[in-house]
Amino acid sequence: MSENEFRISKDYQTVIGDFAKVGIRPVIDARERGVRESLEKQTMGMAKAAAALISKNLRYPDGNPVECVISDTTIGRVAQAAACAEQFRKAGVGLTLTVTPCWCYGSETIDVDPMMPKAIWGFNGTERPGAVYLAAALAGHAMKGLPAFGIYGRDVQDAGDKTIPEDVSEKILRFVRAALPVAFIKGKSYLSMGSVSMGIAGSIVREDFFQEYLGMRNEYVDM
Repeated sequence: MSENEFRISKDYQTVIGDFAKVGIRPVIDARERGVRESLEKQTMGMAKAAAALISKNLRYPDGNPVECVISDTTIGRVAQAAACAEQFRKAGVGLTLTVTPCWCYGSETIDVDPMMPKAIWGFNGTERPGAVYLAAALAGHAMKGLPAFGIYGRDVQDAGDKTIPEDVSEKILRFVRAALPVAFIKGKSYLSMGSVSMGIAGSIVREDFFQEYLGMRNEYVDM
């Protein structure tokens, strides 16, 4: 090899870490003795349908389908929300989609991880529509300073309709497309080569933005 030839080892990794998974949170009305029991199948069905939609239509940069992790149980109380968060942590979830067809206990069931991109899909149905929970949960997120993307169908669906409307599908996929890169770059490094060129402000590396907003670290190479 000549002194001017540069080689990169085939074993060298430019990015270290697995791709983030999408966590699906089926949230439910916690009132027992009839109410919760009647909603279990529909709520978990929404979660499974959302997971199938995402994995069918979206892929990671390596070409594999995006993986989804569904909460082991529906979430009606704080304990179940905490158990779901622990399950997602162990599974490598990097963003969450909450789904519900009904009213639920807002502050007890929302995703409160401040670094997790999150969205909520409230089912627009003829019976126990998820609009009330969606509005209450988004208000709670705003009050706590935790941004969340709201998803609600344009048209009313029958309570037993298991399909995902086209406008809802588009919003779910749009959220996941935007949130996956955010989750993936967290903990990675941004390499700056050189410094500010010709006084261009866009060349200035704002460490607070990368570290506090994106969760990245900064590295530098002098030129």
